[in-house]
Amino acid sequence: VQLQASGGGLVQAGGSLRLSCAASGRTFSSYSMGWFRQAPGKEREFVTTIVWTGGRSYYAESVKGRFTISRDNAKNTVTLQMNSLKPEDTAVYYCAAHLGGGYYYTRPNEYEYWGQGTQVTVSS
Repeated sequence: VQLQASGGGLVQAGGSLRLSCAASGRTFSSYSMGWFRQAPGKEREFVTTIVWTGGRSYYAESVKGRFTISRDNAKNTVTLQMNSLKPEDTAVYYCAAHLGGGYYYTRPNEYEYWGQGTQVTVSS
């Protein structure tokens, strides 16, 4: 599967952005999807994941209550709605796909496919 992330940009603190990830292929519903982010000089960190059916999702504590992940298996897309953004949310955001399951995958090495990343910058 190939992934294409979009929707990043510059926003003021307290604002919102909506990231999208479009996937190629006919087996999108077989993949758990995740979003990760990487700030300069830091390791890539888990943000959120959603199971293949879209019925369950899991969030990092730092974004819980502010970010929402969703997916549309008919359109091969996964979306990350980010509200109440903070300067510490500034990073390159990556979508990723893991073939399989109903489990929450939170480590980068659990994902086989990655999008190219989209920059999110939150100004104070």
